[in-house]
Amino acid sequence: MIGVQDFCGHYDWTFEYIRRTFGENALQRYWSEAVAFDSQSHAFDLISRKGFDGMAEYWGHTLTQEEAGYAITRTDDTFRIDMHECPSKGFLLQNNLEAYYDYCAHCMGWIAPVAQRAGFTIDHEHNHCGQCWWELRREGSAPSPDAARAAGEHNVEAREDWKRGERHTYRDCRQVDSP
Repeated sequence: MIGVQDFCGHYDWTFEYIRRTFGENALQRYWSEAVAFDSQSHAFDLISRKGFDGMAEYWGHTLTQEEAGYAITRTDDTFRIDMHECPSKGFLLQNNLEAYYDYCAHCMGWIAPVAQRAGFTIDHEHNHCGQCWWELRREGSAPSPDAARAAGEHNVEAREDWKRGERHTYRDCRQVDSP
């Protein structure tokens, strides 16, 4: 088994290789098919069977293993992750390893198809500085301001350095700004 630092650069270079060689659509397919349902099939299994409990089990394990700086907040209708220190993006930034221009997009690239197939949708924003937030809720439900409020001091958007990077925003699993 390789550690997170071992695969970050490989992941980044693979994304750029696929984009440059086969195009952006091929990269999107790589994330939504190979990553989402081949390598991360266990995430789909947990989320589809257990809903928010499956999300807590999956991300509680993986983010702890990766030594991420994060907080999970659950309300009755939303599962929220506030990522303060993404170990993967952080490693790339610390080592000037940025081959693919939107490395952060790979998370939505594979998590969105998993969530949608399991009956959930996602609102998300990342700032390319190793910080992001996620709100997952049942497909067809309205976003709730309670999740961000419930996150309190863990809400990554409240950090002074949140706005320092270029932010990309997604609503209902779709990017609402141009990369």
